[in-house]
Amino acid sequence: MAVHFTQVAIIGVGLIGGSLGMILRRKGLASRVVGVGRRIENLKTAVELGAIDRYVVDPKDGVKDADLVVLATPVDTYDRHLKEWASCLKPGTIVTDVGSVKGLLVEQAEQAMPPGAHFVGAHPIAGKEKTGVAAGSEQLFTGARCILTPTTRTNRQALERVRAMWEETGSIMLTMDPHLHDKILGAVSHLPHVAAFALINALVDIRAQVPSLDLAGHSGAGLRDTTRIAASSPEMWRDIFLWNRDNLVAFIDTYERSLERLKQLIRAGDAAGIEKELERAKQEREKFPPRPAAPA
Repeated sequence: MAVHFTQVAIIGVGLIGGSLGMILRRKGLASRVVGVGRRIENLKTAVELGAIDRYVVDPKDGVKDADLVVLATPVDTYDRHLKEWASCLKPGTIVTDVGSVKGLLVEQAEQAMPPGAHFVGAHPIAGKEKTGVAAGSEQLFTGARCILTPTTRTNRQALERVRAMWEETGSIMLTMDPHLHDKILGAVSHLPHVAAFALINALVDIRAQVPSLDLAGHSGAGLRDTTRIAASSPEMWRDIFLWNRDNLVAFIDTYERSLERLKQLIRAGDAAGIEKELERAKQEREKFPPRPAAPA
């Protein structure tokens, strides 16, 4: 039997929260979906798009009768949110999230739960550079990975209900230690975003040095593909970078050494060394699994 919730409160009805709400309502996984957010226009749009049944501005009103609460706000807001309304949760309520950082955030969220309420960390890896509920889609999670990050404190029944919900979205489910999650995602997701943001800013600096260069007008698919994720939300990625800073700084150091090695080979005119470095990268890139087919 499919999982079902009487009332789901989604805190932050953006791309991820809105897409989840659309699926919950279309598949009948929740009797009611309540949206909570700061921007009334976005919440009205969420109602029009079928992502939520209704909205409230005060999160206490949204969570008090919920049996599932989904935190879909920037990760730096978690502590403030939980301090504001965790005491309003009824026994048995499950709180989960969609954040790209786990580790310490999971530990803090578990400690914030009142007696009888349960936290289950989750990370659906299905974002895109566009933000807001208007960019949401019922197919957003189809074929995408969703990582659950239970700890020794995680309630098993709550974990299985969250797992069942994400399976209904079409996600491929994985389970991982919260701190291991941050190391892996720091390398394969957070570091690429650092590189994309930094590359665009380097191009801005190059243009400032030589204003006559029409860089954007001559950009091709290579630049667009490499920097697509630089159009992502600065607010969201600021928080991700800060909450995973130790892992990320170490990985940036490694990336800088790789750049420096290639720079020195280019400076020296070492054709054989350059080719060897590029071949090493090419062979590693070809080991990547193919991208899942887009849903029909």
